[in-house]
Amino acid sequence: MSSRQVTDSKAERGADADGNAPSAGAPDSKPAEGDTLSNMQSRTRARVSLTALLGTPVTDAGGRLRGRLKDIAVATGPDAGKVAGLVLKMRDGQFMVPSRDVMETPAGTLELLSADSLTPLDDQSNFLYLQQDLVDRQIIDIHGRKVVRANDVDLEWMGQGAAHLLRVAEVEVGLRGAFRRVFKGLLPRGTLEKLSRRFKANGIPWQFVDVIEVDPARRVKLRIEYERLAEIHPSDLADILEDLAPAEREAVFTSLDEEVAAETLEEVEPKLQKALLEKLDEEKIADIVEEMDPGAAADLLAELPEEQSDAILEEMEPEERQEVEDLLEFDEDSAAGCMTTDFVSLKMDATVAQAVEALRSFDGDLESVTEVYLLDDKRVLRGSIPMARLVMAQAETRLAVLTEARVLSCPADLHQNELAEMFDKYNLRALPVVDAQARMVGEVKADHVISFLRDKL
Repeated sequence: MSSRQVTDSKAERGADADGNAPSAGAPDSKPAEGDTLSNMQSRTRARVSLTALLGTPVTDAGGRLRGRLKDIAVATGPDAGKVAGLVLKMRDGQFMVPSRDVMETPAGTLELLSADSLTPLDDQSNFLYLQQDLVDRQIIDIHGRKVVRANDVDLEWMGQGAAHLLRVAEVEVGLRGAFRRVFKGLLPRGTLEKLSRRFKANGIPWQFVDVIEVDPARRVKLRIEYERLAEIHPSDLADILEDLAPAEREAVFTSLDEEVAAETLEEVEPKLQKALLEKLDEEKIADIVEEMDPGAAADLLAELPEEQSDAILEEMEPEERQEVEDLLEFDEDSAAGCMTTDFVSLKMDATVAQAVEALRSFDGDLESVTEVYLLDDKRVLRGSIPMARLVMAQAETRLAVLTEARVLSCPADLHQNELAEMFDKYNLRALPVVDAQARMVGEVKADHVISFLRDKL
């Protein structure tokens, strides 16, 4: 190994024989019998940046120059992050060689251990190229839940003697990586590496990086998916989309499933909602809108041109369409204009066990449910039971026994200013909305009132 390479404390984590990092918190495991590295008494792990490696001369065993390192290919899909090979620029074209067939010499060059392992670079190969596809591009930091720009990539050589493996360790998003790239070619490699380490490292472990590919065909080919984004809170995902450039934003949003896309749409501003939907056809939009809270869906469609809104409604399932159409009839500044029709209600003679079953089959956002309502045969509101009280009761207990002594509600045409005053006065989490006949037609949740008040600031 070159004396210029610095062993990073983060590199002390173990890795398997393919160069993959172990799961977070997992102990190092011994290589399997017969593994390439299993017979070694020790492993060396040395960090090197992609910037430092690019352009490095590649020689054969006799010291003759064969070419220079142009890029590093990384696998995607199930093998994501595994270095598939080094891309070499040679006189007769570009070739790829497995990292195990290349070693770094004390002089800082790369030596081919076997010329037979060289294969012509195939443009159709399903690889992600670190320099071409990652550096100086926007990426998503899943752990930090934010958009950052990749300034460099830290890699690790592992092994010793003739058995060298290269793996991706981290993506550098701070000044250290930016400094390397700016002064690449202006300073000797050793000096550049030494000076760059005066800047604090700011790296994202590879397992927390989501690479953004704007070309749909190549995204499918590389099997780049955004499944991990579904684990992020919709509010954080909305912030990520807002921070992305339009092309990257479209690439990410169109890759989300309908449920995640719906939850995210509910969290973004109307202007961005339109931008996210403008490249989608009405059928796809309808699939997303059907997954949204009916009140949020009505708000969204109200912001779209009437012709587009009608076309989307035509593509929706009859039940969901009717709910949204009913809400579109209300004044947006009224209680009915900001309510949802997704609430849990039961008949007067229902029991706790029946309430639990109703909650299990509830199609709306179960986490937002704070009350269960009792309605008579004419759907007139007769009572409400807080979830905490429901949880503490016996299964056979009748809900009528648990209901609040006094049930608050508001008329459908109550202005949002007065609605906000009610939530403040009574410290409400949710409020039933009733029509002129006292029939429950919806529920206003506290988060809608908070959004209304925030917009007024």
